[in-house]
Amino acid sequence: MVNVGKSIRMERIINRNTNKTVIVPMDHGVSVGPIDGLIDMGKTVDMVADGGANAVIGHIGLPLYGHRHHGKDVGLILHLSASTSLSPKSNRKVLVNTVKNALRMGADGVSIHINIGDKYESEMLSDFGKIAIECSYWGMPLIAMMYPRGPKIENEKDLEVVKIAARVGAELGADFVKTNYTGDPKSFEEVIKGCPAPILIAGGSKMSDEETFLMIEGAMKAGAKGLSIGRNVFQHKNPTLFVKISCAMVHEGLSAKNALEMLKDS
Repeated sequence: MVNVGKSIRMERIINRNTNKTVIVPMDHGVSVGPIDGLIDMGKTVDMVADGGANAVIGHIGLPLYGHRHHGKDVGLILHLSASTSLSPKSNRKVLVNTVKNALRMGADGVSIHINIGDKYESEMLSDFGKIAIECSYWGMPLIAMMYPRGPKIENEKDLEVVKIAARVGAELGADFVKTNYTGDPKSFEEVIKGCPAPILIAGGSKMSDEETFLMIEGAMKAGAKGLSIGRNVFQHKNPTLFVKISCAMVHEGLSAKNALEMLKDS
C-alpha cells in the first residue's frame, strides 16, 4: 500500500514534473559555525527559494530562527545528526533530533549523515537503521548523506568506495542518497547503477562556477536525480541566480556552457 503521507511530503521537496530536486543544505552552522552565507539564515533561505530551490536542509535552529521569512515557499528538511569541527572525533555523527519532533515542527523530510569507513561507522549505521524504520512508519522522506570517510579511505571520490557508500544508503532504506561525485559521468553512472535509490550529488568544498556546473552536468548525464549543494550556493555572490541556473540544469537539461554564459550575462 502506498504511504500517502510520504507521497505528499515528497511532493514538497521535489519537482513534480521531473521527479528531480535541487536542495540547499544549510546545516553547516553546527559543524563549522557562522560562516559566510549563513550569518542571516532567513535571508539566505529567501534567496535560494527565490531561485527555485526545492528544499533546504538545516537543524532545529533553521525553522526557529530563519526559515520562510517571506517570499516563495521552499521545502524543509531537518537534519538529525551532528558533530563539530572542534571535536577530536568530528567524523562521529550523533543523533540530535527525532523523526517525531521533525514532524511536529512541520518538516517535509529528514536527513542523516553517515561516514562509511569511520571508526564509529557501526554506531552511525545503527542510528541509520532506527531512523529509517521510524521514517517508514511515519511516512517521512529520508535523505542519507553517505560519505566514504575514514582511516582506510585514501580518496573520498574513488569509484569503488563511493559505490559501497551509496549502496549502503539504499540497502538501509533511504529515499534519496547523497554522495560524492566521482569526477566523470562514466564512473558516476556505475555508482547510480549500483544504487537502487535516487542519487543526489554533494557539492563538497568551495569550487569555481565552471567546476560546479561541469559537475552538475556530468552527474545529470550519468542519471543523478538532483543535487544537494551548500557552500557553492550560499557563499556565491548571487545565490538566487546560481540556484536558478542550477535548477535549469537539473530540471531542463541546460548545459554547463550555457549555464556559464547565463551567469556572465547577468
